[in-house]
Amino acid sequence: AAVAAIAQAMAARDLASLELEHTVVRAPVAGVIGNRQVRVGRFVTPGGALLDLVPVESVWVVANFKETQLEHIQPGQRATVTLDGYSSDSLDGVVDSVAPGSGAAFSLLPPDNATGNFVRVVQRVPVKIRLVHNPLPGRIVPGLSARVRIEAGGDL
Repeated sequence: AAVAAIAQAMAARDLASLELEHTVVRAPVAGVIGNRQVRVGRFVTPGGALLDLVPVESVWVVANFKETQLEHIQPGQRATVTLDGYSSDSLDGVVDSVAPGSGAAFSLLPPDNATGNFVRVVQRVPVKIRLVHNPLPGRIVPGLSARVRIEAGGDL
């Protein structure tokens, strides 16, 4: 009976150790915590959002270009980014990707052009510009306004 009690206690200890390991949250990348939605002592559900993590290693800008400019934009092209808050610093970037659709196509309420709306509106397409080097570590944060110029024969 004593051997069974010891085995049961060891199994309970192993289970408690495993459950304790499941309480540790590890970030997939190095970053800075943005919007923390949970506090110490709160219960959380698996898969639920706990916080926003802003990566510090890779910094990028999403610029919305007119659809009429897309034929001149390709991944790999050089770009210059100027942040409105740090206008004296020009940052070197590279076109990383062009979104597969316009901002309107992926919005929560896409425009319904079948209801008699025949006004042609030039759509904007998100273009991701990856910064080559971040000379302003910790000062570039999500949501800043920027101006982007892509070198594509004639500047865009």
